[in-house]
Amino acid sequence: MAAPMRSKFKPTITGVLLILLGIAMFLPIPYVLTTPGPVFNTIGEVGDTELISISGTQTFPTQGELNMTTVRETGGPQEGLDIFQAVWGWLDPNSRVVPRAYIYPEDQTEAETAARSAEAFSTSQSYAIAAAMKYLNKPVLESIVITSVGLGTPALDKLRAGDEIISVDAAAMTSPEEVVAAVRAKPTGTDLVFVVNRKGTQLTQVVTSIPKPDDAGTVEDESKIPFIGIGIDVSYSATFPIDFGVSGVGGPSAGSMFAVGIIDKLTPGALTDGKVIAGTGTIDPMGRVGEIGGIQQKLIGAKKAGAVLFLAPQSNCEDVIGHIPVGLTVASVATLAEAIKAIEAFNAGAQVKTCS
Repeated sequence: MAAPMRSKFKPTITGVLLILLGIAMFLPIPYVLTTPGPVFNTIGEVGDTELISISGTQTFPTQGELNMTTVRETGGPQEGLDIFQAVWGWLDPNSRVVPRAYIYPEDQTEAETAARSAEAFSTSQSYAIAAAMKYLNKPVLESIVITSVGLGTPALDKLRAGDEIISVDAAAMTSPEEVVAAVRAKPTGTDLVFVVNRKGTQLTQVVTSIPKPDDAGTVEDESKIPFIGIGIDVSYSATFPIDFGVSGVGGPSAGSMFAVGIIDKLTPGALTDGKVIAGTGTIDPMGRVGEIGGIQQKLIGAKKAGAVLFLAPQSNCEDVIGHIPVGLTVASVATLAEAIKAIEAFNAGAQVKTCS
């Protein structure tokens, strides 16, 4: 007797389902995996390049390490994870899997993400110089720089990130607010003459304003605010050259450790007392230390690199409690001055302010 038709096709249907399931296992899901990243010694070298290079003034020998910590991300703003990566991350106590939208806007491309991350890293270096000079009571020089140029905007191919704005329509610029006012002072469609300093060369560029798009990409017909598509900020520098030699890292969270590293190089004696000290945190020009992401992975990375003391932003204490590796002391700091005091207290065998 012939088998029923239903039984004849059962293996084929099962096979198709298995194939579809196998394909689904490798389809990206909108999550990002974060794991401990490498550390970089701010008073040391990357390859043959000093991480912080200071010239034109007296510097002092250093010892030990002052490590900025990082987080490695897998998934990116658009890639996502496959199910195997996500499950591995959920099972690994040293990793974290979070929805992609927690970290990246859904409409942000890989290129835009990289550009914003690089901009934040550069800004953190500028702010670190300002904070360190303020702590050391040394003068700080200020300039107005372009931090970003939007794709498809009037400024593209005419102005560049890093350009120092000297004047707009022959009026000297001394603050970001003055640049914004100069652009908006004239009707849309006006040719604006920018004089900029680009890597030591003075250039004149003409940029024609357009009506400012809103967040949805449409034009605000009522106000028609003049727009050229640049981001601007104050850039801070010392009266002597301070250069940074690390690349391939982004974001603002190295700012506090850059500032500590600068101070160590400009003051007598080894701040670390030869120990391995790590940390993280944003910095502003006034020396305030701010909250960052991924601190639990940074704590693990610091401990693996041999750190005995970790400088954590006070505002991250809730994420620190219960996640401190054995043998690592974590000091809670809200300012650059508190970070320096915490290192000195630790080296002296005194109690440091901790998260509680």
